[in-house]
Amino acid sequence: MDRGRGAVRSIAPQGIVDLRGRTDAGLCLSYPRDAVVVIAGLPGSGKSTLLRAWADAGTVLDPRATRADCEALMPSWLPYGVYRPLARLHHMRRIRGAMRGSSPLLVHDCGSRAWLRRWLARSADRAGRQAHMVLLDVGAREALSGQRARRRLTSPRVFATHERGLDSLLSGIGGGGPARSTGFTSVVLLDRRLRDTSPRARFTDPPPPRGGRRADGPAG
Repeated sequence: MDRGRGAVRSIAPQGIVDLRGRTDAGLCLSYPRDAVVVIAGLPGSGKSTLLRAWADAGTVLDPRATRADCEALMPSWLPYGVYRPLARLHHMRRIRGAMRGSSPLLVHDCGSRAWLRRWLARSADRAGRQAHMVLLDVGAREALSGQRARRRLTSPRVFATHERGLDSLLSGIGGGGPARSTGFTSVVLLDRRLRDTSPRARFTDPPPPRGGRRADGPAG
């Protein structure tokens, strides 16, 4: 294995994994093949960019796709706010349906709503999957800059609500609190610098027991 420049450092996240302030290059986050990984952060923090980079590794579940589907069915004159609860319910049903499968899942969510974090973690557990989170902690200024760059602005009221929710989450785990307090098997914290190094993700089967074969036997 090449341990010089360009070597890949693989991490199998467990508990709180705070990578903020690091300058690692070639970082790869390794998860079980059936894991549910929630990509969280303020609007504009870079969640969509990270999800695009990881899209080949798993199935992406983005609420914007559900919103677009709902908008296509509704009259153009009807404001989205009127049927937002219906769109959210439809998105949650999509997530729960996808969890019944076996492929890796990548869930786009701000992570600021405690009730939704609990629902995601419980739903994954009921499906026999591990729930993990990657939290982009880039700060409000960087997130707002990201919104302007993509020309899609969140209202100040909504942004402030997300900011308060994530501040509460970060204060709960920033002191080294256990990941189980969030309901997730792991929470990986990334800052702007590490986000911009484009960390990779992979989903793999667990290694077979020592001296034995996998439970499902050899490949046919």
